[in-house]
Amino acid sequence: MHHHRSIFIFFLFAGCSFFSFAQEQVSTSDLKSRPTAAAVALENAPSIDGDVIDDVIWKAIEPIGKLSQAQPNFGQTPTEKTDIRVAYTPEVFYVSVVCYDSSPSSLVVSDARRDANLDNTDAFLFILDTYKDGQNGFIFGTNSLGVEYDAQVDNEGQGNFNQNRQQGGTIGGFNLNWDGAWEVQTKVGDFGWSAEFAIPLRTLRFQSGKDWGINFRRNIRKSNEIAFWAEMPVGLDLKRLSLAGTLTNLDLRSPGNLKLIPYALTRFDSDYTLPETVNDTNFEFGGDIKYSITPSLTLDLTYNTDFAQVEVDDQQVNLDRFNLFFPEKRPFFLENAGLFSVGSPGEVDLFFSRRIGIGDNGNVVPIIGGARLSGKLNRTNVGLLSMWTEDVSDKGIEENNFTVARVNHEFKGRSALGAVFINREGLQSDNNYNRTFALDGKLGLGRKARMSGFYAQTKDPDNRNNAHSFKFQTTYNWNNLEMRAGYTEVGEGFNPEVGFLLRSSFKKPEGLILYHLRPKKPDAKILEYRPHISYRGYWNFDGFQETGFLHLDNHFEWKSGNELHTGVNITKEGVVNPFDISRGRNVIVDAGVYDHAESQIIFFTNQSKPFSVNLRSVIGGSFGGTRYIETITGRYRAGDRFNIDATFQYNNFQLPNGDFTANILSTRLSYAFKPNIYLQGLIQHNTSDKLWAANVRFGWLQQANTGLFVVWNYNLQDGDPLNNSFIIKYTRIFDLVK
Repeated sequence: MHHHRSIFIFFLFAGCSFFSFAQEQVSTSDLKSRPTAAAVALENAPSIDGDVIDDVIWKAIEPIGKLSQAQPNFGQTPTEKTDIRVAYTPEVFYVSVVCYDSSPSSLVVSDARRDANLDNTDAFLFILDTYKDGQNGFIFGTNSLGVEYDAQVDNEGQGNFNQNRQQGGTIGGFNLNWDGAWEVQTKVGDFGWSAEFAIPLRTLRFQSGKDWGINFRRNIRKSNEIAFWAEMPVGLDLKRLSLAGTLTNLDLRSPGNLKLIPYALTRFDSDYTLPETVNDTNFEFGGDIKYSITPSLTLDLTYNTDFAQVEVDDQQVNLDRFNLFFPEKRPFFLENAGLFSVGSPGEVDLFFSRRIGIGDNGNVVPIIGGARLSGKLNRTNVGLLSMWTEDVSDKGIEENNFTVARVNHEFKGRSALGAVFINREGLQSDNNYNRTFALDGKLGLGRKARMSGFYAQTKDPDNRNNAHSFKFQTTYNWNNLEMRAGYTEVGEGFNPEVGFLLRSSFKKPEGLILYHLRPKKPDAKILEYRPHISYRGYWNFDGFQETGFLHLDNHFEWKSGNELHTGVNITKEGVVNPFDISRGRNVIVDAGVYDHAESQIIFFTNQSKPFSVNLRSVIGGSFGGTRYIETITGRYRAGDRFNIDATFQYNNFQLPNGDFTANILSTRLSYAFKPNIYLQGLIQHNTSDKLWAANVRFGWLQQANTGLFVVWNYNLQDGDPLNNSFIIKYTRIFDLVK
């Protein structure tokens, strides 16, 4: 009865809020025409030192047009002036910005490391659509410290809208882990702060003789302002490339690109899990070659591929009967990853690169090497990846070849049609293979909506029946309103061994309706309300519902940066086979149908402050009993160098067949001596596995996230050491064209 009352209160509040504010919303149905700017060809390159105001080269260039607020006051002129200039030489693309600020002493910077989050800081970012296809691009950004922030955008950044919380880190259209070779320098003065970006053309992929899409964003943190050059409707951001402006007067030719990126490492390993401790010392070398066949088509070769410098996975506790998703973090597989991403990220990934070089139990499978060809031919995206892995005899793993062939042709109007072929072939035995074939596409319905979907089949020696999967979805995002609806099906015989399935064998409808309600009054303390409702349900092929999840929520976002989410979840779980939810402590969930309701509250304070807190609480029925999921994260930064955050997740289940708790403690620390020199650590404790794990990394970065890395890993289980390793790795880029 209580949950029905909560639903009524939610809809009453949402309805009142809608009618109170709907008449005050800023209409974005008639967006201004997209702005245009001209790049300036230079004979002499500017000096990259962050000083824009006194540079004679920049003085001679007229700044491009003004920015427009996206928040807090949509469409209004920002409170601070921003001067942006764009230029180029035959080899380098330049952007300069002067961010005038009336109180430069109060500029907010939170982290000095590469790719540090810029959302809650004073920052400047821009996106380049170098193919002018309205779909794909490169993002560059910085703050007043001169942080290097870069990312790749695919499919306008649009990925999965699945609500499963474990799925952070899926590719889904935005790839923060792409690292290019470029330079930025900044200067802070009485005027505010300024920055100069120098991006070698060989770092980018582009088609000669074409205009580029471009957009700029500035954050003014003291007033919680976000401003764009090409105006963005509420709910959209820099990644919406079909709404970007245009950069003209580009007379660019291929500068050529051939880079050699070798590495050498020494590692010391100790394994305590064997009857006698084994200590091992290894010296390894390998590397990559990057060659641009054309300005838009690149060949990457890799030998003895190594990822020793990559941060370890975040620990998770499986409190259900489905698979856990761990995102890809290895650099070689993250470049152009969006091109190879087909399916529903985090739920039905047809190609999941972690299958290459990582065994089922997390065991490392050495990668001999491989090649990747990726890029664009006119309006057609092409990708070919082939990798070879060694055998691991004591784990029963033989040598394998993994090959992915991808083609995707983009039409005007945000539409595309593509295909993918994925193959795993065992090289030491007959009839050991797994293949996936798929077609995918999207159809743009004007600027506001789009339909998309895929159909896939798998084939292996078992010749399984119903080895198919498909998904169709429609999205609408305009005038403050977001609506999405989709249907996914995975057949009983669908088996993508080089992919990822959150669940096997299901039929799933889902949908979402969300509205951005913004008070028009300038003195309002609330920035935005976001009432929304979503649903997802899973049925098996016998017509039995295994999961139902109806989510009713409202988000309150204040101009101060604080945010509150209040939600109610109506849940259904249908259990076909009993399972041990406690992972070995014999708390069995019996077969049956469980209908419940739960409350969900999330609160976080302004993350631009030196100290901030994030709280998440879920309390309600679960499998015939009650569960309490409480998560608290505290973040603290001392100046712009030291950051620490600690997260404690408490899971308490009180079920008919027993009670248990499963907790995770995670602490991250980082100290940046300079933006390119850092020390960071990740310490984790998992009570379910009685596991303590430490990962400490020192980095001295050079171009494109190469340089010197020193890594220490240590693991304890139930008080006994498992294994530890100490690794020293050095990698460097040699630009053979220069």
